[in-house]
Amino acid sequence: MPRIHSLASTAAVSALALGLALSTPAFAEETTDDENTIVVTGSAKIGEYGLDLTARDLTADPGDDFERYASGAWIDRTEIPADRPSVGSFYNLREDVTEQVNGLITEAPAGTQYGALYASFMNEKAIEKVGIAPLKRELAAVDALSDKSAFARYMGATYAKFGGTLFGAAPYADPDDPTINALWMFSGGLGLPEKDYYFNPKFDEKRIAYYEYLVRTFRNIGEEDPRGAASRVMTFETYVAQLNWDVEQTRQIEKINNPMSSDELVAYAPGVDWAAFFDGHNIPPQDRIIVTDNTAIKAIAELFASTDLETLILWQKARVTHQASPYLNARMVESRFRYTSALNGTSEQRARWKRAVDTIDGSLGELVGEAYVEEYFPKIAKTRMDELVKNLKLAMGDRIRENDWMTPETKQAALEKLARMDVMVGYPEEFRDYSQLPMSPDDLFGNMVRATRFNADYQMSDLGKPVDRSKWAMNPQTVNAYNGGLENKMVFPAGILQPPFFDAWADPAVNYGAIGVVIGHEISHGFDDQGRKIDADGAIKDWWTAQDAERFNAEAKKFGEQYAAFEVVPGSFINPDLTMGENIADLAGVLVAYDAYKKSLNGEEAPVIDGLTGDQRFFLAWAQVWRSQQREAAARQRLTTDPHSPEEFRVNGIVRNVAAWYEAYHEYRTRLEDNIVEFKMEPGELVLFDNWRVYHGRRAFSEDGAADGFSRVMEGCYVEKNHFDSALHFALLEEEEEGEE
Repeated sequence: MPRIHSLASTAAVSALALGLALSTPAFAEETTDDENTIVVTGSAKIGEYGLDLTARDLTADPGDDFERYASGAWIDRTEIPADRPSVGSFYNLREDVTEQVNGLITEAPAGTQYGALYASFMNEKAIEKVGIAPLKRELAAVDALSDKSAFARYMGATYAKFGGTLFGAAPYADPDDPTINALWMFSGGLGLPEKDYYFNPKFDEKRIAYYEYLVRTFRNIGEEDPRGAASRVMTFETYVAQLNWDVEQTRQIEKINNPMSSDELVAYAPGVDWAAFFDGHNIPPQDRIIVTDNTAIKAIAELFASTDLETLILWQKARVTHQASPYLNARMVESRFRYTSALNGTSEQRARWKRAVDTIDGSLGELVGEAYVEEYFPKIAKTRMDELVKNLKLAMGDRIRENDWMTPETKQAALEKLARMDVMVGYPEEFRDYSQLPMSPDDLFGNMVRATRFNADYQMSDLGKPVDRSKWAMNPQTVNAYNGGLENKMVFPAGILQPPFFDAWADPAVNYGAIGVVIGHEISHGFDDQGRKIDADGAIKDWWTAQDAERFNAEAKKFGEQYAAFEVVPGSFINPDLTMGENIADLAGVLVAYDAYKKSLNGEEAPVIDGLTGDQRFFLAWAQVWRSQQREAAARQRLTTDPHSPEEFRVNGIVRNVAAWYEAYHEYRTRLEDNIVEFKMEPGELVLFDNWRVYHGRRAFSEDGAADGFSRVMEGCYVEKNHFDSALHFALLEEEEEGEE
């Protein structure tokens, strides 16, 4: 008999779900009178109805490791490509989209902007001929900086060109008046991924790799003392890292809301010629600047004042070269890759044509996106997604109304925020105009200089203007989704609205489990540990009663303790303070999508297909979209910088908190209890089951252990789980047929 793991919950379904779930019928699929038959007018891309049944490891116990049960066979047969740090549903679909976009680009008429940019990227012969001459011109401008005021002006100007700045600045909705775009400021200046890389012994090898990269950089650009220059830059960045906020601090929205005027910033953070900085940035004096990590900016300004100009120039030259390297000759590209591969564990550079597509996505994203949706996003997909999202929002509303711990005041504010949450599917209402951006088929470096400025100026043009919520922060071909935070909106690009996430012809249980959970996840961000601090208007405001906030924070603490115990790679655990918002959205997303799925059934039972109930198909679809493998180096980097938990724990970390999952997979125990045969065996007897495998009796001793107190009995047996499930499924069907007769 297969071992059936006890499905006792280690934690109650958390109040973090906020009652966050949703409901109401989704789009109706055509069905017949036969409950085990689904009729559609198209065909699913994966399997017969959207699930990859070959991915499962049926020897795994769902209660021990649900990710293994759902995707273990896929994990065993899947290798991480040499050019990638990880592999999984997201990554594979991104590769598919890259191929789709490449087809659009290569088949485009001659003279198109993205065709010209692609041609310039693929013209390796021309790039080698030019060498680093374009870079030398940029570096000469850095060498010409005569004082720190000039350097501050140059830092400001890097918003629109290659180079680094210790102080980033960009427009976004004002947290006190989210209808207007204000200027936001934040610290920068690091070459390694995050401040912990400069101090943690776990990253000793990464620091060495970065130092050697700096040495190669200075050698390649002709610096007289490459190692001395690299040491100075490394020392300077280490000081900057010491002053930076910890990454988990920067996501505390109430801590980063620090408004000041331009004059107040000058008084608060002396040491930088701020007038020169903003002049380089083409930013006039501001009445309101949101200085996010304010104490870090103040301290880094002091460090800037005490650092010699020569060191600052070396640091800037390293930043310019690093950013420009992908568009230079093979020597510079390879040097950069040696560094990035040390960070993520890859051993092979991505194919050049793929890097070309990535570059076009970043430079001409909506231009190629317009062609992409015309070719790859059918109207039926948008129609059904619109309905799915609508039903998820309705279900979320139901869960908020029905929860028993929120006060009426908080409930009403939550419902108002939900009602005013905009949902955007597929592509923006209007696509950007790129007509004023010239592209040359034989000048890659020049193309990137022009594209960088064009896109930076486009972004900066929003400063001081009303917030345009119709603008997207992702391209239509992007395989991802996001919650717009202060804009109180959700965006689901066409890129992610494909199998395995969404298939217009898939079983509804699969769509709800896959894209439905993604939708629920993004909705729930509006109510996670940070989203709950933003009101319906998008303003940073505490709209919770003190009682409700206290309850929420207590549950969040318990939830965080679960994740803090997850060891991803030896010695490295999930940081619950960094990942809390995403973990909450993961849990709430599952609860919300499940509620919506159940309501879509209108009180009817879902058909059983391939021995799987509707609930089981829902949870399998959800688990399979998060299947992944990643290299250890990539995992360590993610744990330090990424607010999302690794995919394995986005599955196994959630199921322990979902009551419906226990019910769905408790069925194995129920099946066994209903189909047990007990009988006494005599010594030497054998039992034959289904003419398939021989089982042997096992000696069982009496409780007192007396020599004559034992008998030969069948204590248990072992059977391959897949065979057991199959045989039991047919037995149950026969039982149902007999009952009907």
